[in-house]
Amino acid sequence: MKFHGMEKKEVEKALNTDYMVGLSEADAVNRIKQHGFNELEEGEKQSALILFFSQFKDFMVLVLLAATLISGLLGEYIDAIAIIAIVIINGFLGFFQERKAERSLQALKELSAPQVYVLRDGNWIKIASREVVPGDILRFTSGDRIGADVRLIETNSLEIEESALTGESLPVQKTDNKLQEENLGLGDMQNMAFMGTMITRGSGVGVVVGTGMKTAMGQIADLLQNAETMETPLQRRLEQLGKILITAALLLTVLVVIAGVFGGHDLYTMFLAGVSLAVAAIPEGLPAIVTVALSLGVQRMIKQKAIVRKLPAVETLGCASVICSDKTGTMTQNKMTVTHLWSGGEVSQVGGVGYEPRGEFYRGDHKVSIKEEKALQQMLMFGMLCNHAEITQKGSEYVIDGDPTEGALLVSALKAGFTRDQLHKQYELVKEFPFDSARKMMSVVVKDTNGRQFIVTKGAPDVLISKSESILWENRRQFMSRDMEEKVKDAIEGLASQALRTIAIAYREVSPGTLILDEREAEKDLTFIGLQGMIDPPRPEVKHAVKECKEAGIKTVMITGDHIITAKAIAKQLGILTPKSKVLDGNALNEMSVEELEEVVDDVSVFARVSPEHKLKIVKALQSRGHIVAMTGDGVNDAPAIKAADIGVAMGITGTDVAKEASALVLLDDNFATIKAAIKEGRNIYENIRKFIRYLLASNVGEILVMLFAMLLALPLPLVPIQILWVNLVTDGLPAMALGLDQPEENVMKRGPRSPKEGVFARGLGWKVISRGFLIGTSTLLAFMISYNENPNDLIHAQTVAFATLVLAQLIHVFDCRSEKSVFSRNPFGNMYLVWAVISSLALMLVVMYYPPLQPIFHTVPLALRDWLLVIGFASIPTFLLAGSFLASKNK
Repeated sequence: MKFHGMEKKEVEKALNTDYMVGLSEADAVNRIKQHGFNELEEGEKQSALILFFSQFKDFMVLVLLAATLISGLLGEYIDAIAIIAIVIINGFLGFFQERKAERSLQALKELSAPQVYVLRDGNWIKIASREVVPGDILRFTSGDRIGADVRLIETNSLEIEESALTGESLPVQKTDNKLQEENLGLGDMQNMAFMGTMITRGSGVGVVVGTGMKTAMGQIADLLQNAETMETPLQRRLEQLGKILITAALLLTVLVVIAGVFGGHDLYTMFLAGVSLAVAAIPEGLPAIVTVALSLGVQRMIKQKAIVRKLPAVETLGCASVICSDKTGTMTQNKMTVTHLWSGGEVSQVGGVGYEPRGEFYRGDHKVSIKEEKALQQMLMFGMLCNHAEITQKGSEYVIDGDPTEGALLVSALKAGFTRDQLHKQYELVKEFPFDSARKMMSVVVKDTNGRQFIVTKGAPDVLISKSESILWENRRQFMSRDMEEKVKDAIEGLASQALRTIAIAYREVSPGTLILDEREAEKDLTFIGLQGMIDPPRPEVKHAVKECKEAGIKTVMITGDHIITAKAIAKQLGILTPKSKVLDGNALNEMSVEELEEVVDDVSVFARVSPEHKLKIVKALQSRGHIVAMTGDGVNDAPAIKAADIGVAMGITGTDVAKEASALVLLDDNFATIKAAIKEGRNIYENIRKFIRYLLASNVGEILVMLFAMLLALPLPLVPIQILWVNLVTDGLPAMALGLDQPEENVMKRGPRSPKEGVFARGLGWKVISRGFLIGTSTLLAFMISYNENPNDLIHAQTVAFATLVLAQLIHVFDCRSEKSVFSRNPFGNMYLVWAVISSLALMLVVMYYPPLQPIFHTVPLALRDWLLVIGFASIPTFLLAGSFLASKNK
């Protein structure tokens, strides 16, 4: 039922209740049986045990478990234990991340009021909000949280802060009258109050029309439960890589077995050799190194004031093609600020940032001295007198306590040099007529030190015009003629076209000792002073961040529950809305199917007056167009879309717990500009992951080809199993982790986002892995063959040469992996972590070669200088041969 379009009596009848006595206890019990308790339902929860074991369903993990089994059967127990440890660590990481995500609904439940005042059997009593039923009569006042969805039946200057549901920064003035329009968004239902919203001013009474999952909050909870968590591109790529590796491993096993049998070896020996190669083909350390790289990226992102809640989502930022951003508090400061003053036909601009009480006044390019402007002086001074807001300083931040509109008027007066203490010495408060939503005004009667009395009024401009008989024009009073009225209305329209909310200030001087009994007597025959135009202004740094994102091929889309005029004005200032861009509001979205939205969504830059369902619809439409979508927001209304997006970004300061729990990334400073820094870091993390995949796989290909070519040539094995294990876990592992700390290349934010369909081996990576791997394997085999042919009776010496050549070739190759171009294009000392990792790996290799107790374990012997010249020469070929050919082609 659309209760907002019904008369109070119609609502009373529809809900079978009585406004005077409320429900009886017996009736309330029956309605709980019928409608259930007033609480948000939870979907079926997986047990902790099932959730833990579900972490081992990933294809790559299954491959690693198969490798563990094979390693165990071959007696390689150290290898098996290492793989099992990696798998379990990754399982625990995934388990704890998913358990955190499960808390979204719990945070949402905490927004409902724990206790409410309800009318039962003619008496007002306090009960738990979960016991509220449809038809109950609730009473609430300033500071209370609404316990259910209610149709208001009494209001007294009632204002409710609904930003968590609608995205609007200002409290909404409420009424108890029937609304004529049928299809209204939550933000426009002025005779309704919703579960979880907070009363900022006044009091009211309402009848409960929705409880539990049938509230606006309940609909969001349902969306949150059913929103699909998208698999990240990295997860898809790693799964793809796992399939490629297992296929390659099986093919190698078959190839080696067939080649060995045809070469005269027995089937059992060749089967074991083939399986050994298959195990070597799988980089057991890859999942662990990916996790470490992501974790290191997380630490760097914390320094950028971004906290990552879900590790795989870090790199998703790197391929984000659209950022859907909430306006209020994300792109704007969430601080209502007076930016324009109008008086006597002149418009002045007000400088300054946020609530900081400092700023200059300008008219065009010229500064305005308030001391010389009587009308502006009076307007600012009276705006402070007719005001309850207070400003306090907490550290370097200024905070407003009170209504945001009054806070804006207070700050504009402070910028002009007025202080409350100073005004209270000059003016004594005689009487006050509080703001009322019906009158749309607030007035105070004050007396100055000379005994003169003034009535000061602030309120809606159209109302104050009708109450004014004169106007201050050119610093003197003039009759409010029809012509003057038109000039004021033109000024209101001019400010409104800039999305400014206008507050008018007027006054009247009354004879000393005159007793003003009521507001009707006070608020008449006023002198209209002027208008203060205010807005929640954009953050200064956001415009540059939007521009940088555009240069990086990332489109920024504003999604807000605010009015379309305000949204367009802010979007234009930030460079989001261009002449070719489209703007859609909630009504247009209601009339569009998902397919119709998909057709136009790429052309839309601003969505205004949207509901939570709309946000989810927009995100899904963009995803269906192939975009990787980052959704930012801070309110409960953003949570379903945040969860459904490829990467959800929540605000750390103003964000609700619900939004944070649904997100993958939390911005500590609530700053859109931080997203840009996070995207840069995300791109770099993915490139670093590609670097160590390139390094690991090229190294493994080299190891496999050494063994494979030796078998095909009927040579002894160049490497024993313990040496292969050493290379996989030590030589591969340390430098690969150091690559995860590499700094981004200069052009990382000058190129477009990578396609989500891009495979791990895209952009020539597959060729680099095969070509470098082939050269590493060939060089190692040649070094082995030369050494073995010189002394066929000393196989261990030849194997030591092969072992040293393989390790050194990989350690030189790791510097080539730092760049897409060549080893010479980046300073080798630009990543000192990598330099120390290479030195450590070299030192460990020398230990197992020259420390006598370890020589029999690793089947090594000390090498002579001549051997080292052979090793260094062949180890340098894979990297410097290709680097030389690259430079030669570049010079041509």
